[in-house]
Amino acid sequence: MELETNYEISSTADFIHTRNFTRVALQFPDNLLKDSIRIVRALRAKLRSLRDSDGDNKDVGLFVMADTTYGSCCVDEVGASHIDADCVIHYGHTCLSPTTKLPAFFVFGKASISISKCVENLLKHALTNDNPVLVLYGLEYAYAIPHIREALTEASTSYVSGSKLEINFASVICSVINPAEDHKSIHGSADGSTTDESFGKEAGTRCAIGGLNWNIPEGHKMEDYLLFWIGSDNSAFANVVFTFNGCEIVRYDATEDSLVTDVSQQLRILKRRYYLVEKAKDANIIGILVGTLGVAGYLDMIHQMREFITRAGKKAYTLVMGRPNPAKLANFPECDVFITVSCAQTALLDSKEFFSPVITPFEAMLAFNRGSQWTGAYVMEFQDLIRSLPVEVRDQSEARFSFIKSGYIEDFDQQDTVIGKEDKEGALALENATEKALKLNDGNLNSIIKGTAKSGAEFFLSRSYHGLDINGDSSPEPYVIGRSGKASGYEDEKSKQES
Repeated sequence: MELETNYEISSTADFIHTRNFTRVALQFPDNLLKDSIRIVRALRAKLRSLRDSDGDNKDVGLFVMADTTYGSCCVDEVGASHIDADCVIHYGHTCLSPTTKLPAFFVFGKASISISKCVENLLKHALTNDNPVLVLYGLEYAYAIPHIREALTEASTSYVSGSKLEINFASVICSVINPAEDHKSIHGSADGSTTDESFGKEAGTRCAIGGLNWNIPEGHKMEDYLLFWIGSDNSAFANVVFTFNGCEIVRYDATEDSLVTDVSQQLRILKRRYYLVEKAKDANIIGILVGTLGVAGYLDMIHQMREFITRAGKKAYTLVMGRPNPAKLANFPECDVFITVSCAQTALLDSKEFFSPVITPFEAMLAFNRGSQWTGAYVMEFQDLIRSLPVEVRDQSEARFSFIKSGYIEDFDQQDTVIGKEDKEGALALENATEKALKLNDGNLNSIIKGTAKSGAEFFLSRSYHGLDINGDSSPEPYVIGRSGKASGYEDEKSKQES
């Protein structure tokens, strides 16, 4: 019975049956694979009973996907396409990013939580803080929110009637995503609730992050709220800290049953991101990492980012390699910086072990747009940047000061790197770039160093190693017969001992 409740077997079977899906992909993260066999058996039994009641003899194929192409929080449409699936049932932690082709049903799971302890800590901060409280949470705790609100209402009556408590709850965006729909316009939630009726009635700003959404009434801003996060210190919480770094944030860890008020570690990471932005300003060759093939709008973001980088007088290369790691990116030493286009919860890579920094599209917009300043605001979703990318990049001719190199530097002339219309077709662009690099090199292999090369071809010419060189006589050498026998005693060694 616990399996039926935790993994929503009935609602999942209804979703499959009512939409007449016949090939269903079940996507599991690594930590839930142990339950996949029992879930498949329960789903088959439930689907069989639904078919029998309707007189339908059509069979449904269930396929378990264990290893995702990119992050496990995104719907793996690439893996689902290999089995020609009609839909994807996603289990576990998710970013609820919109899909491109396939509909998806999300089963968030139900993590254990102490309702009384959570309400006690929530009330303590609400009463000692003058600001209104906004409750955000991991999606695995969405099922408990109605119980927390009910317990909060009962506990509030025991306090002085004159104390005014303003505690608001965000709601889950949806539990079903259809590729033809705008996911931000769907207001149904996984637990059947909608946005708090006492919060956001006024026509104000609508906010969304980590699969949650809420309204900010007119006359208010996010900095006016105390954010109370229910969940662990994961990528979803990091997104909250980065995006709303001007708010006071506390976290209730339901697993450890403890309250954490110190988020200085996340803020230190934000300072490091600013350092990476300054380092990216000196980059000339940019690698765009395709971090997703399923999130809607990723192709538009890649195309706009390439145009933006080219207008900034830099060279861009698009790389598709699955999940990036230091070994993979080390194969592209010519790239001074990498930009990863992925969902918000997998975009922040700790690039300390990488040879070149890895930044987000928002950080690239700050780095490559001359004169732009970081106001402290941080945008994680690349869909929000598609409409905000600057159409024209400011003049790059004037020298700028580099904090990394501690001096003024001049960027390359944009005309040297902009690809003409006649070069956009086929391999002509690469051919012209290589020919130009050979002319610029003029036989001197030491004239170009990393950081000054304007393309991969020029960087290749600057390398000291270009492959095996055949010098002198190329005739083969006579072969030599090696030793025979075992490593503990070769035959020639035994003959020496005997003599």
